[in-house]
Amino acid sequence: MTKPLILFSHDGGVDDYLSILLLMSMGHIHVSGISVTPADCYIEPAVSATRKILDLMGRSDVPVAASTVRGVNPFPRQFRRASFSIDLFPILNERETIATPLAPPRAGQADEDGQHFIARKLREAPTPVTVLETGPLTTLAEAIDLDPAIESKIERLVWMGGALNVPGNIYPVIEGGQDVSAEWNVYWDPFAAERIWKTKIPIVMCPLDITNNVSITRDFVLRLARQRRYPCSDVAGLCYSLVMSQIYYMWDVLTTGYIGRPDLFTLKEWETEIVTTGPSQGRTKVTPGGRKVLAMDTVDKEAFLEYVLQQWAR
Repeated sequence: MTKPLILFSHDGGVDDYLSILLLMSMGHIHVSGISVTPADCYIEPAVSATRKILDLMGRSDVPVAASTVRGVNPFPRQFRRASFSIDLFPILNERETIATPLAPPRAGQADEDGQHFIARKLREAPTPVTVLETGPLTTLAEAIDLDPAIESKIERLVWMGGALNVPGNIYPVIEGGQDVSAEWNVYWDPFAAERIWKTKIPIVMCPLDITNNVSITRDFVLRLARQRRYPCSDVAGLCYSLVMSQIYYMWDVLTTGYIGRPDLFTLKEWETEIVTTGPSQGRTKVTPGGRKVLAMDTVDKEAFLEYVLQQWAR
């Protein structure tokens, strides 16, 4: 039986690397490639860390590409600099070279960028593909602009983004009159989100409404520490140690977990629009008659945490 195809795109935040650990532990899927968007990271260490994690997990067959897109509202530098720390984790640097390849060069150019990489992977896919996105939608939007025909190759988009009926999370670093209703992955480039909203791609969102219920606790990190003999758990524990001084949620990990255990979630349909200008720029607004999306509504939290620990115990 052919395994479902997954094309993963992330933006190099701490929980994006945790998503790699979780996604690559799933034996029932085939990941055809990973693209990195320069949003919640610095792109060079983010791509490097991604490749090193794939090496660690014995998945050097999965190519990685660096997107060259730009957003409208940059992530703060204090968020992005974690990519340098993760790239230098000792467990990821025991080898002198990185085996996981970068996407091959296009004719007459340097390494294939993320947007062309996604377009090519979708174009070449023998069966419909699930696109898993844990960052802004800019790279995917530009890929579709490059080749509109690839839209028909996307079976669904599973995306960490948006805040439907709860406040956004762009505070406390945003000034200038924004009403902080936006979630970061939309706020970085609301025009790209609006571009995807205009497609017919089925969307499954993991909004702040559900991620707010799954925070990272000291108890969970200690449980993870007790299985650090497993390399995945060791990397995950190091990642979480970088953020334990703040309130932190399983934003991307929860989204990725839906790929492996959709039975732990319930979904709810909403009619929505993306606000692109004004004080609510980046808001994912519930609007009667708007674009229909499915949003993760509830999750069996304890079963989900047990699933994550089990997947990382390898």
